Amino acid sequence: MKILSKLGIGICLIFSGYTDLAAQEKPLSKDPELNADLFRSGLLHAPLRLDAAQSLESAGLKKKVLNSKVLSGIEDFSRWSQEGVGQIAFSKIKTENGKGSIVLTLPAKRDSWAPGAPADGDYANYGGASAVFKVEKENWGKYNRIVYNIYPDCEGSRNVHINLYYSNDGKVKIPDEYHREGTHEINLINKQWNRGYIEISELPRDAISKIAFGVPGFGKDRSMGDSLKFYIEGIELQQIADPEIMHGWNPGANRLAYSTTGYALNSEKTAVAAKELQGKAFQLVRVSDNSIVFNGKAQPVKSSIGEFSRLDFSAYNIEGTYQILFQGNKTAGFQIGSDIWENSIWRVLNFIFCERCGYPVPEKHGNCHADIIAEHGGLKMAYNGGWHDAGDLSQQSLQTGDVTFSLLEMANKVKESNPGLYLRLTEEAEWGLDFLLKTRFGDGYRASSAGIVIWTDGLTGNMDDMKARVHDSPFDNFLFSGYEAYAAASLGRDPMLIEHLTRIARQDFDFALKKWGDTGYDHFPVFWEHSYNTSESQFMATASWAASQLYKLTGERYYAEKAAEFIKYALACQRIDPLKDKDKISGFFYRDKQQKTIVHFNHQSRDQIYAQALIALCESQPQHADLQNWEKSIRLYGNYLKQISQYTYPYGMLPSGVYALDEVQDSVSFNRQHLFPGKGAANDYIKQLQAGVKLDDQHYLKRFPVWFSFRGNAAIHLATGKAAAICGKFLKDPGLTQLGQEQLYWIVGKNPFSQSLIYGEGANYAQQYCPLPGEMVGEIPVGIQTKLNEDLPYWPQANNATYKEVWMTSAGKWLSLVAEYK
Repeated sequence: MKILSKLGIGICLIFSGYTDLAAQEKPLSKDPELNADLFRSGLLHAPLRLDAAQSLESAGLKKKVLNSKVLSGIEDFSRWSQEGVGQIAFSKIKTENGKGSIVLTLPAKRDSWAPGAPADGDYANYGGASAVFKVEKENWGKYNRIVYNIYPDCEGSRNVHINLYYSNDGKVKIPDEYHREGTHEINLINKQWNRGYIEISELPRDAISKIAFGVPGFGKDRSMGDSLKFYIEGIELQQIADPEIMHGWNPGANRLAYSTTGYALNSEKTAVAAKELQGKAFQLVRVSDNSIVFNGKAQPVKSSIGEFSRLDFSAYNIEGTYQILFQGNKTAGFQIGSDIWENSIWRVLNFIFCERCGYPVPEKHGNCHADIIAEHGGLKMAYNGGWHDAGDLSQQSLQTGDVTFSLLEMANKVKESNPGLYLRLTEEAEWGLDFLLKTRFGDGYRASSAGIVIWTDGLTGNMDDMKARVHDSPFDNFLFSGYEAYAAASLGRDPMLIEHLTRIARQDFDFALKKWGDTGYDHFPVFWEHSYNTSESQFMATASWAASQLYKLTGERYYAEKAAEFIKYALACQRIDPLKDKDKISGFFYRDKQQKTIVHFNHQSRDQIYAQALIALCESQPQHADLQNWEKSIRLYGNYLKQISQYTYPYGMLPSGVYALDEVQDSVSFNRQHLFPGKGAANDYIKQLQAGVKLDDQHYLKRFPVWFSFRGNAAIHLATGKAAAICGKFLKDPGLTQLGQEQLYWIVGKNPFSQSLIYGEGANYAQQYCPLPGEMVGEIPVGIQTKLNEDLPYWPQANNATYKEVWMTSAGKWLSLVAEYK
C-alpha cells in the first residue's frame, strides 16, 4: 500500500518487503510546483502538466515588432491550391481576425498507404493533405519571422499538430537533399486559436516560391474522429528586434550561455557570453531577497572556436536560487545546490512514461499497436510494449533495453535518498523489462524492431497490420544478457522475477556465444536498427561488460574468464602511439585490430561501453594479472577525453573525436555508420573533416560528427560524458568528473543558443518534433546539429526530424549520466 501525505512536505511509503523505506520526510522534489504536479499526475501515472511560461515561444511572442506585412494575396482564396487528399475551402464561420480563414480538411485514415510507400506499411503513412500558397519567388530577406493563427477542430484528437512547409528557389535551395530544411512542425492545442511563429533569420529566403500548411496521414488513435480540420489565417511576415541566435559558437548580445537548471556545489560554475562583455562587471543575485551575493568581471578567453567572455563564479557555494545580472540583463532563476538534477529526473521519467507502447497513457493515447506482429518458428506475438522510439511510434527492442538499464542505474542511486522516486523508477523499469522478456522466442531469436509511424486499429487481418523484424543477433543477446543480469542484481522485490532474469541472462549469453561462434562478428542484417553501426571492438567490449555483469550476479568464474578474454580484442584496438599533433593525442579506439577506421558515432551511441567494460573488470577482478593493463587503458582514454575537450572551450561539450582522412575508403564501415549518406557523401566527408581541426597530415579533430541525413548530437556527447564521469570516479580525476557534468550543462542551456533542450526543465525550452505523442514535459530531442558540411553548431527554430525529434535514446543517456552525480 502507498500512502501519500503532506505532498511537498513529506511522503510515507509502506509496502510489503520495504519497511526500511517506510518514511520519507522530505518532498519528492525541491520544487513545490513540481510536487503539486506529481500529485495531480498520480505520481506519474498521467502526464505532467505542460507549462509554457518559460518556453522560447512564450518569450518570442513578446518581442518587439519593427516592421510587418501581410503576404500579398494571402487572403485571396483563388491563390491557394490543395495537394494530397482532403480539400480546402474559405470560411468566415470561425475567424480570429475577422477576415476569414483557409480551412483544410482531411480524413484521419484511408484504405491505402501514401503513393510510393511500401506495401507492408514499414515507416509508411496514409498520405497527407496541404493547403498551398504559391509565392512569385519573393525576396523575404528584410523579414526574420513568419506568424500565423491556427484553429484545429479535430474530433477526439489529443495530440494535434500541423506542418508549415516552405520552398526557396534561389541560390540555396529549400528543401535540401536530406529534407532537413523546409518543414516546421507546429504542436497545437485542439479547439482553440493558437498564435504561433517561426523565426527565419537563418533560412535562405531570396526567392521564396511557396508556403503550405499540411498534415501527414498518421491514422486514428482510439478516441479520434474520422476527419481533421484546421482553420488558418493571420499569416504575415515580420521584422523583429533581438532574433534568436541559430548558428555558430557566439551567444547573442543580450544572452548568456549558462546552465538554466543550475550548478553543483563545490564545482566549476561558469557561463559564456559574447566577447563584447569582456572586462564588464556581473553580479550573482539571490532570488529570495534580491541581494547581490557575488561580484565578478567577465574574463576574456580565446580558443580554436573564437573569442568569448567567461563568467566564473565557482567560488560561491551557498545553496539557493540565483540569477546573473549583466549589462542591465537578468537571467532566469537557477539553482546552486548539492542535488540540482533531481527535478530533471522526474521530468525525463514523465517523458518516458508518456512514450509507453501497448498501454493507455491518459490524455495521450489508448492501448496501442496490438496488431504489430512478430513471427518465428510458427509462433506469433503482438510486438507492443516497452516504449515508442521517438516522435514517431517505431519500436526498437534494444532501445527499450538501454532505457530500462538507465532507469535501474538511477533507481539504485536514489533508493535511500528518495524512496518515492526510487519506486517510480523501478516501476517504469519493470515495464521495460516485461517487454524484453516478452520479445524473446526462447531460442536466441528476438522480435527486434518495427517501423511504425501511424496509430493502428489493434485488429489483425486488415491493411494496417505490420510485421516486426526478428533475428538471432549475438550482439543483441550479449547486451540483453548484461541488462538482465544487472536487473536481477538491482531489483529489490519480486524474487521469482529475479530468479527468472538470472536464468535467462545465462541463456542469452549462451545464445550469443553460440551464434557468434557460428557467424562471427558480421551479423547485422537491418540497417534501421540502432545496433547497425556496431564495430568489432565495440562488440567485444559489450560482450566483456555483459560477462562481468553475470560474474557480479552469480560469482561464477566462467563469466570472469570470458570478460577478461573478450576485452583483449578491444584493448588491441586502442591507439597507443601518439598522433603527430601538438598534443600527441592517443587513447581512442579503432573499429577493429587493423587500426584503420576509428570508432565514431553520429546518431545512436554507445561510446561509453569501453570504459564501462574496463571499469567493470577492474572492480570485479582486482587481483587479475591484467589489472594494470586495464587501468592503463582507462587512464589513456580519460586523458584522450581531456585532450580533445580543449577544442570546444570555453563550452564543455565533448567533441566527436579524431577522424582519419582515408576512412571513407572503407565502404563497408562507412555505410554501416551512415544511413542514407547521399550521392556526394565521399566528397562531403572530406569537406566536413576540413571544417574541423587539422591535427596532422592524416587526422582531423571534429567537434560535431561527420553526418549526412541523420543529425543530432545529444546522445553522442552524453554517452561520451558518461565515459568521462565513470573514468573520473575510477581515477579520482576531478577534471574528468567536471567534463561529464558539463555535458549536462550543455543540454540545459550552456550552449550558444542559451536554450534548454529538455521541455519544462530550466528555462528557454522550445517545442520539439513530437507529432504523434504530442508535446511532453521532459522530452529531449536528438540534439544540436551542424549546417551542411560545417563544424559549427546549428539550431534553427524549424521543428523537424531528426535533430528536433524527441528521442528515447537521449532520455536514457540523460538519466544514465545524471546517475553519476547522485
